[in-house]
Amino acid sequence: MSILYDLIIIGAGPAGLSCAIEAQKVGMKYLVIDKGGIANSIQHFQRNMFFFSTPELLEISDIPFVIPTTRPTSLDCVNYYRSVAEHYRLHCKFYEPIVGSVKRNGEFELKSASGAEFKSKAVVIATGYYDTPSPLNVPGENLPHVTHFYLDPLPYYQQDVLIVGGKNSAVEAALDLWRHGARVTMVHRGEALSGNVKYWILPDFQNRVADGSITMHFNSVVKEFHSGRTLVQQEGGSLREIKTDAAFILIGYRPDVTFLQSFGIDIDPETLAPAHNPETMETNISRLFVAGGMVGGKFNNKVFIENGREHGKNIIAAIIG
Repeated sequence: MSILYDLIIIGAGPAGLSCAIEAQKVGMKYLVIDKGGIANSIQHFQRNMFFFSTPELLEISDIPFVIPTTRPTSLDCVNYYRSVAEHYRLHCKFYEPIVGSVKRNGEFELKSASGAEFKSKAVVIATGYYDTPSPLNVPGENLPHVTHFYLDPLPYYQQDVLIVGGKNSAVEAALDLWRHGARVTMVHRGEALSGNVKYWILPDFQNRVADGSITMHFNSVVKEFHSGRTLVQQEGGSLREIKTDAAFILIGYRPDVTFLQSFGIDIDPETLAPAHNPETMETNISRLFVAGGMVGGKFNNKVFIENGREHGKNIIAAIIG
C-alpha cells in the first residue's frame, strides 16, 4: 500500500524547496517530486549566465548564498539550491514526471510516468515558468539541429548558428557563441531589442552588430527550418536563405497550463494565471495549492524567485491553520 503523505510538492525549484522546508519544520510527512533534477528550470539556462538578482534575494530559509561575484550564474544557483536540499536533508524524488491525478475521498492520488503512485492529503504545484519554452510554430521546428534551450557554446566553434529572439536569453547566447568562435546570425520580429535587455550587456551586443561580428535581422521572421538552412522573411521583403548548422529558438516561455488544468485548476483565459487565493495560495480545488513563478500566468514579471520563495510559509500556515 502506498504511503499517505501530508503534503506532496511537485517541483524542486526554489518555491518547491521552500515549501518542503516549511513542511519539515512543522513535522509534516512530505515528498518533493520533480520531472527532472533539482532546480530543473535553472539547469536549462546558459551555464555562465548571470542573474539580474543579487544572491541575498535568491536565498531561501536563511541559508546564506555566498559567492565571490556580485551576481550569481545559473550554475551558482543550482549548486546553492542543491546545498540547501542537502542541509535540510529534504525528501526528494527526481526524474519522476507526474502524468495523472485524481482526488478521491479527500485524498490526492498521483501517478508518474514510471507507473509509481503517490497519495497525499494536500498538494502544492510549484513547477515554475521557465521549463516550457514558447514554440515558434513553423515547419522544421522539431528538426535535430533546432532547440529551444541554449546551454554551452563549445560544440559550435566555426559553425553557422541562427538565434531567434530579441530578449536577454537570445542576446546573451549570441555573445557567448560569438566569443567561442561561432558565426552568429540573429533574427527578431521586432524593430528593436527588448527594452529589458540587461544594461551591462546591451552595449557589447550593439558594438558586435555594428562591427559586423554578429549579423542582426530586425523586423524578420523564420518561415521554415531545413537541414543546413533556414528561410527568413523580412517585413515587406522576399524570402532569404540563411546557412544554419544549429538554431536556437529563444523567444521566451509560457506556463504549463495543460498540466494545471489536469488537476482541475481554473485558468484565466487572458492571463493564463491559475485561480488561487493570494493569501493562502489555495486554488479552486480544496487543499491544492500553487507556488512560484507560474502563479502570475504569462505575466511572469510579477512573480520572481524573490517573492515566490515566500509562498511556502503561507501555504503551510493555511494547511495547518
